[in-house]
Amino acid sequence: MSTNAAVATAVISARDRERGHMRRVMAGYFLFATLIVALAVHGFDYYTMDATQRPFSPKHMALRPSGSIGAKLGFLGFAMFLVIFLYPLRKRWAWLQQQGSSKHWLDFHVMLGIVAPFVIAFHSSFKFRGFAGIAFWIMLAVSASGIIGRYLYGQIPRNLNAAELSRKETQEIQQQLSQQLAQQNLLPAADLQTLLRLPSPERVERWPVVFALVYMFVLDLIRPFRIARIRRHALDVGEKFSTLGGLRATRHRELEKAIATAREEASLAKRILFLSRSQQVFHLWHVVHKPFSYTFALLAIIHIVVVFMMGFF
Repeated sequence: MSTNAAVATAVISARDRERGHMRRVMAGYFLFATLIVALAVHGFDYYTMDATQRPFSPKHMALRPSGSIGAKLGFLGFAMFLVIFLYPLRKRWAWLQQQGSSKHWLDFHVMLGIVAPFVIAFHSSFKFRGFAGIAFWIMLAVSASGIIGRYLYGQIPRNLNAAELSRKETQEIQQQLSQQLAQQNLLPAADLQTLLRLPSPERVERWPVVFALVYMFVLDLIRPFRIARIRRHALDVGEKFSTLGGLRATRHRELEKAIATAREEASLAKRILFLSRSQQVFHLWHVVHKPFSYTFALLAIIHIVVVFMMGFF
């Protein structure tokens, strides 16, 4: 097998693994979303009932924290947090480091961190008082900070030199495509400039860290709408309707190829521009996320021990 063929095979294999991983992640989100919706529908009248009236509900024996459903949700939440804490342990256990990639572990870590507060909320039947209530709110803070941390992780190139090289290569490709498309009158140059427009590095360095983070997030948020605007100029009325105003991809291969290149260039340029700010916030995030995580783990263990000692199970 030639070197080029071997490289092509490796690239295809990596893409297949990534697609398989994303399917598993999406399946996990779908299953958990289905569970949460089913619990909300089934127990809506119970969870919205006054606490003094709940013992008289026919669903009380099942949905209370120690009930047949509530207890299972508690065990599920506990199991989820055991898996969540495997991610930081993976950095210290050589055997775990050999199992899958760090990015895949992080995706499942984030997924469980998002879903676990919902599971625990239903387990507690939405009663957040006392010791268990403190643990829940700390858990919620851990989950929210985890979402922010995952976003920041994606903004920091693993290798800045490689990112700069990729950016230059992408710019060259984009320039070539822009010239071709300008001749074909497919993409207006003004729209491309809008998509790629960024503040100067000097201006970003003067901004407060929090403002820079919000601005970076807004750029990611509005990028799909800027791309949709580019698409609309190349579509007829029927295609504008079928693509939801340009938000969905079209069947025009060359157009989508150029748009994909422009999107990657805009994303990469933004990550490099805000790199120093992302690193600052990421380091600060570690200071907040880890202590809250360990505090919640301690409170959760105490809660479980107390529950079993009191004979609720």
